Amino acid sequence: MREAIRVPTEKIRAMIVDDEPFSRQRISSLLAGEPDVEVIAQCADGLTALTTLQEQKPDLVFLGIQVPELNGFQVLEALDPDEIPAIIFVAAHDSYAVRAFEVHAVDYLLKPFDADRFHRSLLQARESIRSRRERIFADRLTSLMKDLRVSSALPQRLIVKSTGSIRFVRVEEVDWIESAGNYVSLHVGGKSHLLRETMRGLERRLDPRKFVRIHRVAIVNVERIVELQPLPSGDYRVILEDGTELALSRAHVEKLWHALH
Repeated sequence: MREAIRVPTEKIRAMIVDDEPFSRQRISSLLAGEPDVEVIAQCADGLTALTTLQEQKPDLVFLGIQVPELNGFQVLEALDPDEIPAIIFVAAHDSYAVRAFEVHAVDYLLKPFDADRFHRSLLQARESIRSRRERIFADRLTSLMKDLRVSSALPQRLIVKSTGSIRFVRVEEVDWIESAGNYVSLHVGGKSHLLRETMRGLERRLDPRKFVRIHRVAIVNVERIVELQPLPSGDYRVILEDGTELALSRAHVEKLWHALH
């Protein structure tokens, strides 16, 4: 059996949108007895509600449908779909119920509602919010694990063997790499070290976010780049911190721009 993902417990941040003061007070009063729910805002019209939603980003909204300025559906239409919280519509009649569930509302509360009906609705909202938080938490965890796997697979040092000695070169200290037949030349702080490896093989081992192939014979540490100079041919001249000038061919421009941004 798959073990459930445990998500850090957080309060549900709720917002109430209704043009009737009594209705707002009724919902607020019922939520006051819920230790896991915090009412962060109350609004009497759709325009204020939209601004508050975008700024406060609540987890749950009790949303009146026929509110002034913008009605409940118009408020939701103005939001980014990924930013829409759990919605419980609150209405005086059921004529909008079908449309409410078409926009994936958690529930549809008909006025007047009693405490039992309200708490059943809140229970559904809790489950919806819990599921959403689990999904977000799982996505973030998956992304983190993927980054950790990539990071752990990347070499931190390169081993350079020469007559009578072995030198360890820290990858982060490499300024740029030059092809030299069946070898590559590692340029580090004004010095160079020959490593028996092909450019393609070494490129595959390096972090593509930090080391980018800019030419058939050159890979550069993007953190060392201080300037790009366009040339009439459509190529570029790459200037490094130490004044080294390298050629950037048109075939590699897009890849370098992506790494720099």
